Amino acid sequence: KQWKMSELSTQAVVSTQSTGVAVGVVGYIETPRGMRTFKTVFSQHISDECKRRFYKNWYRSKKKAHTRTAQKWADEDGKKSIEADFAKMVKYCTVIRVLCHTQPKLFKLQEKKANIMEIQINGGEIADKVTFARSLLEKPISVKDLFSENEMIDIIGVTRGHGFKGVTYRWGTKKLPRKTHKGLRKVACIGAWHPSKVCWSVPRAGQFGYHHRTEVNKKVYRVGTKGDQKSASTAFDLTDKPITPMGGFHHYGQINEDFLMLKGCVMGPRKRVITLRKSLLVHTKRSALEKISLKFIDTASKWGHGRFQTDAEKKAFMGLLKKDREAME
Repeated sequence: KQWKMSELSTQAVVSTQSTGVAVGVVGYIETPRGMRTFKTVFSQHISDECKRRFYKNWYRSKKKAHTRTAQKWADEDGKKSIEADFAKMVKYCTVIRVLCHTQPKLFKLQEKKANIMEIQINGGEIADKVTFARSLLEKPISVKDLFSENEMIDIIGVTRGHGFKGVTYRWGTKKLPRKTHKGLRKVACIGAWHPSKVCWSVPRAGQFGYHHRTEVNKKVYRVGTKGDQKSASTAFDLTDKPITPMGGFHHYGQINEDFLMLKGCVMGPRKRVITLRKSLLVHTKRSALEKISLKFIDTASKWGHGRFQTDAEKKAFMGLLKKDREAME
């Protein structure tokens, strides 16, 4: 049985860097107290935006991070030690991960310091994992190589912060009557006599927002590529239009890199980094396995009422501006 019906839903467009760069390989061994790093091998060339992560003050530093690593790759004795480290990884390690960093220069952000994280390699023997990890060093990793359309993924990030808030704002508790002594945006009874402590389940004032959260089962509606001027076109709407709405996204601007269109919302404000993860579950539900056919993607302006889908449509209705006529002459 299939649901042959149209559904109107909101999506979040996540701008992903067309390239995240792999700069190292980390091997882990098992110990009685858990996993422990055994060997770490960095690539020969590491960009400045990655090196900035190793310093608190880049301007005052000598910028000498990983200069000996580059010398190792150039020296014969250094190459032998690197090969020995990879051989020890194959022999002793049980988990292989790749060190990857972002490229802030691709975005118009104030941040110049790259974010670094480890990405685990799964499947195959340890020797195959090490060989695959070595092949990725200093090479770009595109989002379309990791995720595909109609796939269910998880997103990890930090929510929007609101600071220290009271119980009425933070937990939505009912306000007390108007004549209440010493305030009415409070909780009247915070617990019984015994147990003689305030339980964790009682609403209290405190930090609201800026919490680490993981949302599971977000469906990928579209995987967009950089420079595609038809990224918002569908089989039912053949208009040539990019994914960026008219006037740009609120407090972000233009999407100039690869992107993912996810069903639903994403935690945190604009421009905050989030982590995308493959789903940990084996999906069997119909909603997870069904193929999505997009009919229409709204690219009208999000600043006003949004009357026109493209700039050409607006000019055809409103007429050319003075600067447009001067450009044509």
